[in-house]
Amino acid sequence: MSESFIYLVTQNIMQVGRWNHQSSNNNSQSAPRPYSPRPAGPSRFGGGRGPSRGGYGGGRPSFGGRGGSRGGGARRGGFGVFGETEAEISKFMNKTVVTTEEPVFVPEHKFSDFDINENLKKNIIARKYENPTPIQDKTIPHALLGQDVVGLAATGTGKTAAFLIPLIDKVMKQKGERILIMAPTRELAVQIEHELAGFAKGLGFRGMVAVGGANIGPQISQLKHDPAFVIGTPGRLKDLMERRALDLSDFGTVVLDEADRMLDMGFIDDMRMILAKMRKQRHTLFFSATMGKDIERLIGDFLTSPVIISVKTRDTPTSIDQDVVRIPRGGDKFEVLANLLKDRDFSRVLVFGRTKFGVEKLAKALSRMHIHAESIHGNKTHGARIRALEAFKAGKVSVLVATDVAARGIDIPAVSHVINYDLPSTYEDYVHRIGRTGRAAQKGKALTFVQGR
Repeated sequence: MSESFIYLVTQNIMQVGRWNHQSSNNNSQSAPRPYSPRPAGPSRFGGGRGPSRGGYGGGRPSFGGRGGSRGGGARRGGFGVFGETEAEISKFMNKTVVTTEEPVFVPEHKFSDFDINENLKKNIIARKYENPTPIQDKTIPHALLGQDVVGLAATGTGKTAAFLIPLIDKVMKQKGERILIMAPTRELAVQIEHELAGFAKGLGFRGMVAVGGANIGPQISQLKHDPAFVIGTPGRLKDLMERRALDLSDFGTVVLDEADRMLDMGFIDDMRMILAKMRKQRHTLFFSATMGKDIERLIGDFLTSPVIISVKTRDTPTSIDQDVVRIPRGGDKFEVLANLLKDRDFSRVLVFGRTKFGVEKLAKALSRMHIHAESIHGNKTHGARIRALEAFKAGKVSVLVATDVAARGIDIPAVSHVINYDLPSTYEDYVHRIGRTGRAAQKGKALTFVQGR
């Protein structure tokens, strides 16, 4: 998939605000008709009651809700959701999957051009990396020079390699250098460590993951070996510091990945406390999909003359067909979902709900209908979340029901559909959710359930 893009690189932090862009409406003047089940008679999704006026009747209780807490519920100052007005709903519809030619990105570098360790280059080649993505092409040269970097780019643009490659090289060239990487979710932290293991294979150092929901004992034991990379979520890192198992005074480099998501989840105080315990003179790489006032303040407090790199793409990829499923007043939302999932085209589906309780209940209800489903949310243990994710990636289950912990940074191949069973809190959340499909030059579909009014 090719996308249009704009680069903005500057040394002046005060110019960040003017790059913020409003969520754009991808629709033409005449909005496309919303998707709905067939209006009468047998459904192509099989069985069930005959629908009325484009939806299914019934009185089954909702699995949604508007509660929640850190890591999977309502946030950003209230219980409002995006998509409650017709103008907002129109942003969920983009029926034209563009196949016309768009500007193709031509990188300035190849990975072989970078001044990095030769064994690291071999590992990069072995992983079939040849040409950098836009964020990699612009970030790696500055990171190799030891400059602080702010990378503004959407999830799924290759940010992980953009910081891992220069920092692995740094560890190999600077004896005793240690790297701290903070991520908002357990899944993202584990994914970063997996990428690290691939790039650093046979290079003679180790990394470890420090996340909640897992036994802290083994993590404390791993820290005693002074791993070069410590990758963790803010809450668990703070816990390890309070137990005196993690001393950050000798860490000279930090990565804040998906920083805006960490702020949304309420980690701002933890992040500030953790950064304050590191060396005063340090190298900081900061990645975020958005740039709000809190992010600007954090950058101003903890980065020194950063290079700001913005890789700006359209809000939603042209490879994703977007539509809404209108559920009439009193209609059975669960039955509509179940019938959709029985269609063979829905081969690997990510379903987003708003609350941990609702997500768990929905996954169990689908399983009772012989639809193989697993769930991911903040109340599950780390091991259970990883097992669910791996089963979904391997095709052992066809449906993964998740809170927004799965909306960012998680690379799941060949997701055929994203279904917003519950409306997202913001348009940004919607963009991140549907970005799990239509990846790597594949086509994808996104459906958003909208209750009748």
